Amino acid sequence: MALSDPLGDMLTRIRNGQRARKSSVATPASTLRAGVLDVLVREGYIRGYEKIDIRTGVSELRVELKYHEGEPVIREIARVSTPGRRVYSKIKDLPKVYNGLGISILSTPRGVMSDHEARQANVGGEVLCRVF
Repeated sequence: MALSDPLGDMLTRIRNGQRARKSSVATPASTLRAGVLDVLVREGYIRGYEKIDIRTGVSELRVELKYHEGEPVIREIARVSTPGRRVYSKIKDLPKVYNGLGISILSTPRGVMSDHEARQANVGGEVLCRVF
């Protein structure tokens, strides 16, 4: 089945999995999704993920969700840039999420990175999602 917003689908699967207190969720694999999951692992929002080959040419990503004292670590995860409305930001115009307590995930010419990493690299790009 074709999706119009594959990244939004993955974020929704993570959100729904944490509300249902699942230990892991599965999503179809892609390079962009793996890049976003790499950022979430580096920032400590998920335990990790692994790529599983289902058959030739078809893979999925199994995401291990993270909880602290029974509560999900991710309180809010929201898509910012959608297929119908792309949101781009210069690094100096990039707002802080919850005054620096959360992160924005950007797709930059240097790859997918958090807003903190983008500020250090002094590079802007498309704001994919916001996590708190």
